[in-house]
Amino acid sequence: MDVSTFYALFSTTCFTLTGLWWNVVRSRRDWTSNPAMRRTIGGIYLSFLLPAMMGLFAQVGGTENPLLWRLSFVVVAVVGGASMVRLISRARGDGTPATILWTQIAAVALYVAIAVIGVAPQLVAPLGLTGIQIEALLLIVLVALGHALVWRFLVTENVEE
Repeated sequence: MDVSTFYALFSTTCFTLTGLWWNVVRSRRDWTSNPAMRRTIGGIYLSFLLPAMMGLFAQVGGTENPLLWRLSFVVVAVVGGASMVRLISRARGDGTPATILWTQIAAVALYVAIAVIGVAPQLVAPLGLTGIQIEALLLIVLVALGHALVWRFLVTENVEE
């Protein structure tokens, strides 16, 4: 698959997941009554929205204008990483379960990797892939982490345990 096609499908999927997540949240008003839970819900939202945005920028910049996707990936990754760090910093006092906390920490690590590769894509040359291809793999893992959190919310009666 060519990179442009991948990012087109990826962005569409992520925007769809964002909408589906909000429908789930709307159907579970009890989740939004707790401030800690609202923050976690927002973190899940970002795990779908921010990769979708990066995918759009990758389509606009593509391989013809790598500076555009690289700069946008760095900016969006900084926003995502800072948001996750904020969630993590508040997690100690609000009773966030360890599984959610570790997933958020993994998301921070992915955002850092995305930003680093955006700044210096040549770092991945020994892997035989381009920077934009490695970024795609990292975004897939980031969305998978979001799915893991959604799964936990949907199959656990009381997520705050």
